[in-house]
Amino acid sequence: MPVEGAGIHARLTDRFGDAVGALEGTGNDAAATVEPVRIAEVCRFLRDEPALLFDCLSNLSALDYPDKGVIQVVYNLFSYKHRHEITLKVDVARAHPVVKTVERVWPAANWLEREAYDLLGVVFEGHSDLRRILLPDDWIGWPLRKDYVEAPEYHGISTVRESMLDLPGRS
Repeated sequence: MPVEGAGIHARLTDRFGDAVGALEGTGNDAAATVEPVRIAEVCRFLRDEPALLFDCLSNLSALDYPDKGVIQVVYNLFSYKHRHEITLKVDVARAHPVVKTVERVWPAANWLEREAYDLLGVVFEGHSDLRRILLPDDWIGWPLRKDYVEAPEYHGISTVRESMLDLPGRS
């Protein structure tokens, strides 16, 4: 039987105390913030606790909040056995975005964490192969950061593209 977001959150706060923030949202939109150094431990608990059994990391993504000085890593979790879900969020300092890997909890995190590293510069401490996955190894910068400015060329190839709005016949 599914455990609702509030019930999952209650189990987390009973076990991890202040390392888990308040529950925001309800139902499928329930989310809680977790301290970066505790995320792997919290995820392992969610995976292994019989009443929870979150066996699937559905998605891992990251968002840049320059005004707050943080990059937020978002973990969408699902239990196939119990048919419930929850979202965890971790805020890391934008200047030094480091969070523990969850690769040993869910192997699927390997490529998802590499993508967050590649595009936003999040370093997943303990990751087995943290390197770029979409961009060339010598790419400079993190393209999904709000302040990213693309270089005008890469190895002699122009990165400047015409705007579709400026093409003839468009008004």
